[in-house]
Amino acid sequence: MENNILKMPDLKQAASRSQKASQVEHDLFHLPEAAQTLGRNKKYYLRTYGCQANVRDGETLAGILELMEYTPCDKPEDADLLIFNTCAVRRTAELHVLGLVGALKELKEKHPEKIFCICGCMAQEEAVVKEILKSYPQVDLIFGTHNLYRFPQLLLDYLDRKETTVEVYSQEGEVIEDLPVKRSDSCKAFVDIMYGCNKFCTYCIVPYTRGRERSRLQADILKEVQQLKDQGRKEVILLGQNVNAYGKDLGMEDGFTTLLKEVAETGIERIRFYTSHPRDYSRTTILAMKQYPNIMKALHLPVQSGSDDVLRRMARGYTAEQYKALFDDMKNEMPEIAFTTDIIVGFPNETDEDFQQTLDLVDYCRYDAAYTFVYSPRSGTPAARMEDSIPAEVKRERLQILNEKIAHYANLANQPYLGQTVKVLCEGPSKKNDKVYTGYSEKNKLVNFTGPDGLAGKIVDVKIKEVHSFSLDGQAL
Repeated sequence: MENNILKMPDLKQAASRSQKASQVEHDLFHLPEAAQTLGRNKKYYLRTYGCQANVRDGETLAGILELMEYTPCDKPEDADLLIFNTCAVRRTAELHVLGLVGALKELKEKHPEKIFCICGCMAQEEAVVKEILKSYPQVDLIFGTHNLYRFPQLLLDYLDRKETTVEVYSQEGEVIEDLPVKRSDSCKAFVDIMYGCNKFCTYCIVPYTRGRERSRLQADILKEVQQLKDQGRKEVILLGQNVNAYGKDLGMEDGFTTLLKEVAETGIERIRFYTSHPRDYSRTTILAMKQYPNIMKALHLPVQSGSDDVLRRMARGYTAEQYKALFDDMKNEMPEIAFTTDIIVGFPNETDEDFQQTLDLVDYCRYDAAYTFVYSPRSGTPAARMEDSIPAEVKRERLQILNEKIAHYANLANQPYLGQTVKVLCEGPSKKNDKVYTGYSEKNKLVNFTGPDGLAGKIVDVKIKEVHSFSLDGQAL
């Protein structure tokens, strides 16, 4: 099969992007007439991998598909159109996607009329797209994060030519508003406030795949939050690769805290935000969290390492002491705040001393929880070119030691909840036990609890009967 390559990703071009003021477009999305009934009597299978931003992209894809009259299904074999909305943060995530696509090769051979699409962050990686074109001929359409809005036209292009079609912009593109969306049946919703990142940490592929920082206009964000509130949603999660940087490209002074307060003023019952960067922290944010009861008292602030040498080679832009000073400042202002983080172990040439310094930092901060990872090289990033003398076995051992310490402090943080009553936003039955509800407390603690029928979507008082390292068990009052 030939390739109709309209635009391939280029990591060098992506790395050399210059910062521009956000160009906001409200009329760029267009559904061609030929696409308006393209999915009539057809089904789509959409599988999303990765972070909340990917989930939000998946909701836009679902909105576009259903505007084209496609209906969703849960099994690849039942679908006329299969879309894999991918993550590129770790190679293991990429291998998982490629493994599933490879396993479905026989399905494509038996039913060549089925259309296979790969989109998202993996599609923004030059080496991955070349790998797909070489080894996965069952993939018909590849498009990136910046040209998602062009999906209907790209699908028409493929159907017209019946050639593998690739269109991936290396420039970040515009901020495109008014795209269709099909939200999940949930009491909470993700709201993008900005896209991209300017930090270029040496291990991270995100600035290459998601572009430089572009902020949405505050008015557009507030309109979306108000609509969600009017629909009965109880919680919004404000999303950005680095939410603290919101508004810098728009020339706003203290933009994120200004936005956070305005969202709180809408009166929506719960507000969370992900993810923050220590370099852009402002004391005004923690003060806003104190001022507004509907801003949840939980903060995720990735540290990545406790070693100054590793932090320098990661290009994080702060020292362990500076991070601890931020931590102390926040805890002094709001002692009850729940604090979580991200930590990478096994960064190239991380010494035993470096790793011990990370453990020491965990002892200092005593996090409520942490997302921990073994370093995963990403092709095209500076860290991928660093020599690494650490055996994989040593990295796995370090991860286990770290996880045991994190679990210990998480358990200690949860112990005071025993016998207490917490307010839980009930998300519905637990996936593991449909006789038990599940939801999150104000401080983002996972709570599994029993209670009468009809609690889904409500904020429920739950008395905690049992505590674990990463969850609480209770009974609705």
